[in-house]
Amino acid sequence: MNSQSRKTVIVTGASSGIGFAIARRFLERGDNVVANARTLPRLQAAFGTWSQSTALRLVAGDIGDPATATRLFRTAVDSFGRVDTLINNAGIFVVKPFADYGAEDIAALLDTNLKGFLYPAQEAARVMSAQKSGQIISITASIAEQPYTAVPATLPILIKGGINHATRALAIELAAANVRVNAVAPGIIDTPLHLPENHGFLAGMQPLGRIGRPDDIVDAVVYLADSDFTTGAILPVDGGMSAGRW
Repeated sequence: MNSQSRKTVIVTGASSGIGFAIARRFLERGDNVVANARTLPRLQAAFGTWSQSTALRLVAGDIGDPATATRLFRTAVDSFGRVDTLINNAGIFVVKPFADYGAEDIAALLDTNLKGFLYPAQEAARVMSAQKSGQIISITASIAEQPYTAVPATLPILIKGGINHATRALAIELAAANVRVNAVAPGIIDTPLHLPENHGFLAGMQPLGRIGRPDDIVDAVVYLADSDFTTGAILPVDGGMSAGRW
């Protein structure tokens, strides 16, 4: 990839699972990546020899802190001159009956899932509007479009569903600045979030009969990142779960 076609991508929650898979794919195809996770040792352990790459910057910090978002964009611009894509990936998922969510659950979900979207997206809107190009891609959840009886998750659904709607609203708001805003809504994906002994049960929840792979989500993210005429889209990658009960 020549220097003119190389993109600069910020990925939050990049030390494991879907976030790491996204960051690795962009690095492998020759793009610059600014990767975020809560601690530097986790990032260094995840990226290994990639940590020495001139195309990678590691920025540790709580994504619910606005100062972390500021450092992510400052690092990207100072190191690579611009930001082409923000991947809002950091998130947690707490499954329990609605009445059982405690104050700690609520604070954790608001800090990571809501503020972790809000502050980086605000920085992206400022930087990308000024440069008249860019894209924000958020990783949400297909269960926010189609709740499932066996998975009580009203609070994550509230936040992820809200981000889906915010994606559409922000796409309209930023269109005049040539900034695209989209989301990928995963179903159940094979990440450390799900224990191997539960995979059989989880596969039965998806019409295609298997749980997804991180690369299934990465493929969707890369498609959106390269699609110049797609904005305001919520792309489900969920084995058919959001199509309805079956």
